[in-house]
Amino acid sequence: MLALPIASAGLGFSTAIVLLMITWLLMTYTALLMLEVHQYADQDATLNTLAKSLLGKTGQYVANFSMVFLFYALCAAYIAGGGAQLQTKLVGVLGEEITPQLGSVLLAVIIATIVTLGTSTVDKLNQLLFSIKVIVLAGLFFILTPYVHGQHLIDMPIEQGLIIAAIPVIFTSFGFHGSIPSIVKYVGVDIHQLRKVMMFGASLPLIIYVFWQLLSQGVMGQASLMASDGLPGFVASISSIAHNDNVQVFVTVFADLALATSFLGVSLGLFDFFADALKRKDTKKDRIKTAFITFLPPLGFALFYPEGFIMALGYAAIALVVLAVFLPVAMVWKQRKMRVGNGYQVKGGKLALGLATVFGVMIITSQLMQMAGLIPSLG
Repeated sequence: MLALPIASAGLGFSTAIVLLMITWLLMTYTALLMLEVHQYADQDATLNTLAKSLLGKTGQYVANFSMVFLFYALCAAYIAGGGAQLQTKLVGVLGEEITPQLGSVLLAVIIATIVTLGTSTVDKLNQLLFSIKVIVLAGLFFILTPYVHGQHLIDMPIEQGLIIAAIPVIFTSFGFHGSIPSIVKYVGVDIHQLRKVMMFGASLPLIIYVFWQLLSQGVMGQASLMASDGLPGFVASISSIAHNDNVQVFVTVFADLALATSFLGVSLGLFDFFADALKRKDTKKDRIKTAFITFLPPLGFALFYPEGFIMALGYAAIALVVLAVFLPVAMVWKQRKMRVGNGYQVKGGKLALGLATVFGVMIITSQLMQMAGLIPSLG
């Protein structure tokens, strides 16, 4: 979310919103496909179990690799970035210099403890943090609305290649599918209730993204946004335009909350995945063991080889396409052949499954084109 304004700077507001809407439709559709698969599985089934039962060993290996690669990369990025943010705050409070590595360790321990306590704890804390995040965003909207210029919002893309380059960034902004098995385990296999959860859960970020884009792209022109030196430069530019130091405080708090809520969701999904794949019981001892498997590898990479994961994050969109598009489509395709009944089935038939696959191929292609230097890089 924090990368969206800079990544979509050269697109113009209207083009960015169209891409957001298309991505939201795709990811909501594939989330509902996951529910169609879950209706015939056990309540505690994860992607490991589902892929094995429907796609065999090959599907299981593909699912496991995609899940572990994507979530370890994300967790390492959250630990490295969040640890640096935490270190800065601790220095301000303690008045003593501490290393960013210590901040990363403390953050990993805090998040690991919360996740180990259970889904209910994560749910309640995430509800609180998300509510505060919405309030902070409302405060930013109140402060910055007077500085929004309609002229900025009608800008068109500077060059067509930027549209293709922005697709993977926008796509990853809706990447919640790895947490769906944890939600099913928590809510139960109640398809009617789960449909509402998926629809609302995907729609709320869309609404917030639209308002966030309205503010960021309305306050600053394309040239200024594209010239911003990452998030610090973006925050400094907006603060100077608004002549209000509170903007920097609001955006900093917003960034902290965005990282915390995302980290909790990703790590919970990875935790439940490992608990299922390694056949761990829901005892205190086994949950602690699962927590070590979940958090130690990304912590180690974040501490000793952060550059490697920064490079790996370039491939995160590819892993997410496999996880959130190709696997749900493949599993539903196989399940519909195996079962003909009156169970829940997402509308659209073979045409919708085919379109989702085509969009997945387009996202991977755009990511590979950007890495090969065939289209402009973003941010």
